[in-house]
Amino acid sequence: MFDGPRSYLWLIPALPLLGAALTAALGPRWLRGQSHWPCVLGSVAACILSVMTLVAVARGFPSAGTDGIRSYYEWFSAGDVTVGISLRADGLTAVMLVTVTFIGSLIAIYSAGYMRGDPGYPRFFAAVSLFLFSMTGLVLANNFILLYAFWEGVGLCSYLLIGFWFAKPSAAAAARKAFLVTRLGDIGLFLGILTLWLLFGSTATGTSRSLAMDVIFDNVALASTRGTLDHEMLTVACLLLFLGAVGKSAQFPLHVWLPDAMEGPSPVSALIHAATMVTAGVYLVARCTPLFGMAPDAQLVVAVIGGLTALLAALIAVTQTDLKRVLAYSTISQLGYMFLALGSGIEQHRLATLAVTAAIFHLVTHAFFKALLFLGAGSVMHAMGDVIDMRRFGGLRKVLPITHATFLCGAAALAGFPVLFSGFWSKDEILAVTWKAAHESEYATIYFVLLVCALGTAGLTAFYTFRAYFMTFWGEVRIPEEAGHHPHDASPVMGVPLMILAAGAVLVGITLGPTGIFGGFLEQHWMKRQFAARLLPEPGGHHLNWLLMSISGAIALGGIGLAYVLYVKTPALTDNLAKAMSGLYGWSRNKFYLDELFEAIFVRPLEGLARLIRILDQYFVDGLVDLIGQIPSFIGYLVRPFQNGLVQSYALLMALFVGGLLLATMLR
Repeated sequence: MFDGPRSYLWLIPALPLLGAALTAALGPRWLRGQSHWPCVLGSVAACILSVMTLVAVARGFPSAGTDGIRSYYEWFSAGDVTVGISLRADGLTAVMLVTVTFIGSLIAIYSAGYMRGDPGYPRFFAAVSLFLFSMTGLVLANNFILLYAFWEGVGLCSYLLIGFWFAKPSAAAAARKAFLVTRLGDIGLFLGILTLWLLFGSTATGTSRSLAMDVIFDNVALASTRGTLDHEMLTVACLLLFLGAVGKSAQFPLHVWLPDAMEGPSPVSALIHAATMVTAGVYLVARCTPLFGMAPDAQLVVAVIGGLTALLAALIAVTQTDLKRVLAYSTISQLGYMFLALGSGIEQHRLATLAVTAAIFHLVTHAFFKALLFLGAGSVMHAMGDVIDMRRFGGLRKVLPITHATFLCGAAALAGFPVLFSGFWSKDEILAVTWKAAHESEYATIYFVLLVCALGTAGLTAFYTFRAYFMTFWGEVRIPEEAGHHPHDASPVMGVPLMILAAGAVLVGITLGPTGIFGGFLEQHWMKRQFAARLLPEPGGHHLNWLLMSISGAIALGGIGLAYVLYVKTPALTDNLAKAMSGLYGWSRNKFYLDELFEAIFVRPLEGLARLIRILDQYFVDGLVDLIGQIPSFIGYLVRPFQNGLVQSYALLMALFVGGLLLATMLR
């Protein structure tokens, strides 16, 4: 029986999984150069179903008095806990699904051209399909254990794709680093889930315990109503959940893995940065807004970490010379913006809804322009013989016209160019909610400082984005030897996804932002249902802060203008400024020495401890075990002379033994 999205929700992750299985099974021997087809078809079909889900939700699914949850079968049970495979469809899920599958489909199509001829072609597309399966499953999961399983699946796929060229030592090292650093956050997430389960996992009957999100959210709301809510433990649980988000979304101090992840193919970078892995942390915190909304201290931590990360990453990006690394630090910074918004939703206040709207809106627009920029960087790298150092090429707007035009759209969106581009509208939503928090929160001073940091980050973003653009596409034409004599622009299979993403970078923001369509959709089809029964307020409406928009727009134009002056009009000034500000320049160029600091504090001491344990194991533990093992041999050595098989020897021993007994008896 057809029951709306409930009837086909399972197909959205299942189709990419099927594509991964077919590619892995048939690709190496049968499909070979056509191994992209299962991945592309699976992701496109999942995208179509995701759009159908979005339309159904917009039309009122689920109906009043029902939910959008579909339980399929029992996964496992242990004691009084039963965990099932259950998926949900609501406004937040629908938006995330469309974003993940649409961007993922375009990246898969682009990859068919970019990865052509690579020996690992089938393996690449099998891993990409598995990545999309894990991310869509994570978004659809209705209980924390299922979410955690897909969360780890996303981490596994990132390891496989970052280290895709595993014979390259730097790629293998980057994959290990990403896997291990994000595991630190995953430990926090798992502990947070256990804490929530222990505190708020009781079902309505009280005879069993549940890890379903709705059960836990309802129990927190009920405890708050009764005045029995343990706010300290809830804050601890929220901070542990946020630690998981910090790892996956590369926030300070666990941000160090993401820049090194550039060692993977460029489509992998686009997939990780725009559609899958790093957005998982933002989604987790947004989904858990009913918890964070009652833990203001945890929200403040989210905002502070987000604001600090945004500024720190932007300061590092202004001096990097690797085009993909500039974009990587840009992703870290923009994710910081999203967490700043999520942390600005004041407890029991309409800002809780405005904060989530701002963060998810920026997540969506960022997916378009960041995927566009990474794929554009991949097109440059493809044409320049895998050279990505911006100091070695220039003037490419004349050589790569399609790449140049589309990259410019993405750069303008990221920089927040006023009115015309999507980043302007979504970034200003974040600034607006931070502005409100600075005026209405009990932590007003802290939020005001964060607002100033956010505005400064906006200027830095515009500067480093157009610094990269001008260094790459302006000036005299310079082409490295590796590119050959006739570098090629993006082929149609690569160019068409670039054009579609460029259109999104231009149109998504101005279509959904000032009209309030995006915020209204989330408020109507997720927030009202999610928050009304959980002590969070009704949506507060959509209002544009024209003063703040004017300020941020002027700052963005100032950053672009400064980049133009330094890198187009008077490029000689850049060296002079670098020398004049050698101290600050060196700190930024060396990423504030955070990698070296972490290595000195954590890596080297742990390596020393590991060596010590190895020595102890080798010389003491193994030696003790060997000594114990030698005891039976020693005893055997002592008694061996008496067990010689000669009857006369045995008779002599018996006589001596009997004589000894008689002598002992007489002497007693």
